[in-house]
Amino acid sequence: MGPLSGVRVVELAGIGPAPFACMMLAELGADVVRIDRPGGGLMLGPPELELLNRGRRSVAMDLKNPAAVNAVRELVAQVDILIEGFRPGVAERLGLGPEDCREINPRLVYGRMTGWGQDGPLAQSAGHDIDYLAIAGTLGAIGRTGGPPQVPVNLLGDFGGGSLYLVVGVLAALVEARSSGQGQTVDAAIVDGAAHLTTFLLGGLASGGWRNERGVNLLDTGAPFYDVYETADGLHMAVGALEPAFYDELIRLLGITPPDRYDPANWPELRKVLAEAFASKTQAEWTEIFDGTDACVSPVLPLGNDHPHLVARGTFVDHGGVRQPAPAPRFSRTPSALGQPPARPGEHTRAALTDWGVTAVEDLLASGAAVQA
Repeated sequence: MGPLSGVRVVELAGIGPAPFACMMLAELGADVVRIDRPGGGLMLGPPELELLNRGRRSVAMDLKNPAAVNAVRELVAQVDILIEGFRPGVAERLGLGPEDCREINPRLVYGRMTGWGQDGPLAQSAGHDIDYLAIAGTLGAIGRTGGPPQVPVNLLGDFGGGSLYLVVGVLAALVEARSSGQGQTVDAAIVDGAAHLTTFLLGGLASGGWRNERGVNLLDTGAPFYDVYETADGLHMAVGALEPAFYDELIRLLGITPPDRYDPANWPELRKVLAEAFASKTQAEWTEIFDGTDACVSPVLPLGNDHPHLVARGTFVDHGGVRQPAPAPRFSRTPSALGQPPARPGEHTRAALTDWGVTAVEDLLASGAAVQA
């Protein structure tokens, strides 16, 4: 199932954005084998709840052992895509760098996921999502006027600027490889992706339609009709009434007479009026009032919630006893689907290596080069 059915992927296990990218490839139908370290790496909880590892089999290999590296090279000979998220140079030192692998498989698409990229002054420096956003200028654009930058969890950098760019890159390279017969390396750096996400804002800076300040622009809480407001029960409603028709509907349903919104000098008073209005009713009451209208007002709900729209679309599912998002996007003819729950590191070592035709599997297990959980 899925549009990538028949595509084979080897994942050299890392953390964060590379696993998310491989999760997506698996949900799109690719057969992904994850190469874990014996015992696994950094985990935030028990293996069965590491949802980023869902949908693929785990093989535990000691990549410091030459026999394990040779076994991975046997896998590489058969795959379309390899994904790694090490610091620059680590894969090369293991004998599994891009050139090593393309000697075996010239059509291989080699995807590299890092924060800073494969070159540049910071390439060998440690970092996390927040650092890449900071350098890219993305973090500095998020926050309220007069306040500090606000941290958007790690969704914007790791997964938005990282994983999704890696997936787009390796799939584009795969399409090209199938016509040219030659693979290539995809250098997906979170700092690049995070900067690329600001294209719209930089266009606004050039035209004068966006100011390089937090909380003073149309979409960064500067405009009172694009913000969140507290309700009588301490919850919140999100307001995105940008267009005149939507704004008029907002005002009608709130039952207020506001100052002219087109004069920014009126925005402090308009914000006060909106805040007082939303504070007069509970979130549930406002949700009922705005439900199905074009006012662009929605309740701010918790993770994994059961909003009727999400329930109707099956946006969240219970899989393996765990509440989690269903695969996205959706396909009309080759639907994607959730595969197996997250695996324990090394859970499928014997079966996966055997299925993929790796030689001397039992010798690998006996020597400790591979480990069956």
